[in-house]
Amino acid sequence: MRGIVATGPLPRPGWRALLLDGALAGALGLVCFQAATDDPGVPPPPLPSLPPLPVPSEAQPGSVFGALLLVFVMCAPLVLRRRYPLAVLWATMAAASLVLVTDGGRQSNLYPCVVLTYLVAVYSAAAHSPYRLPALASVPVSVLVAMSLRELMFITVSADYLPFVLLAPLVAAAGGHHVWRRRAGEDRQRLTAEAQAHEAALRDAVAGERARIARELHDVVTHHVSVMVIQAGAARTVLAAAPDQAREALLAVESTGRSALTELRHVMGLLAQPEPDDPEDPQPGIEGLPKLIERMRDVGVPVRLTISGERRPVTSGIGLTAYRVVQEALTNIVRHAPGAAGTVVVEYSPEALRIEVGNTEPGIPAATSGTGGRGLIGLRERLAVYGGTLRAGARPGAGYQVEALIPWEAT
Repeated sequence: MRGIVATGPLPRPGWRALLLDGALAGALGLVCFQAATDDPGVPPPPLPSLPPLPVPSEAQPGSVFGALLLVFVMCAPLVLRRRYPLAVLWATMAAASLVLVTDGGRQSNLYPCVVLTYLVAVYSAAAHSPYRLPALASVPVSVLVAMSLRELMFITVSADYLPFVLLAPLVAAAGGHHVWRRRAGEDRQRLTAEAQAHEAALRDAVAGERARIARELHDVVTHHVSVMVIQAGAARTVLAAAPDQAREALLAVESTGRSALTELRHVMGLLAQPEPDDPEDPQPGIEGLPKLIERMRDVGVPVRLTISGERRPVTSGIGLTAYRVVQEALTNIVRHAPGAAGTVVVEYSPEALRIEVGNTEPGIPAATSGTGGRGLIGLRERLAVYGGTLRAGARPGAGYQVEALIPWEAT
């Protein structure tokens, strides 16, 4: 049963292949029609009691129409020899049998055309049919049918031509089967190449995802640890003089640490496949900016938030990107501009979402070095995904400013 099942879908030749098949069918039809009409026919032997019949000098009036009908029955199916090769083979076998048992003797020149048309159909079925076992088994079956119908034919095959008549279909089937095997090998190579390209694309996607997770970890750890360092330093400073303030600072350190752990769990959870029934923690978005600003104020960094423009729904990706821009900029204020005041401006314009984070000059020298810049590089990569831009640099007057522009529709 496995050989009867198709090895693939039926072929779908293009219009060029159909034109070529139509030209082939037309050429064979012309040859067959010429052979059918050029032979004037051989009259049957006269009966003893009747005078001999006159030999016709030209075809009978209905012979042209009969020749056209025979040509159409035999050659018309070849137009679809690539699309339905097995059906064309069976139709050609039936038409050839019909021609040989009806007009084979009166139109003997038509016999080579019948054989040629049949060989084309055999080759087409062996080369294009996905039903391999029926296609290959049809060839010996047709030879057996022809041998069984030999008594009904008006024409006999000479013994010199009998090996050709028997072996020609087998040779045509072998040639078509070789073409099919070669095409199947090319298809396997193409599928292997496509699978390798898919695996390479998957590896690139995994590498990109790891880079994105690395940026997430950088943003989360840098921001929260910087805030915790500031809070712990403030607690150490007032520990002896104001224990209550030190206690509040330590509580703030604990709260910030818990928030850091929550976000770290979320980011690291991206590395594992989530369970179907486990609800995922929502990622921070633009609606989380007030809470982020409040945390900064709790650690002693005065930050003012301004939202302008007509608010509109923001996708989760753009919302997360905007949140990371503000988070990274405020983290830089804590690390590189201690004692400075910050401003956050969120502007909803018709074309894009504009985020601006600035700060004044630092009140005291920064305790951390200004090297690195990994966070701003990650932000530029994030914004590039949505067609956004990032500008960062010193203010014309004093301080530092980060400005991000995220279009509503990515370009």
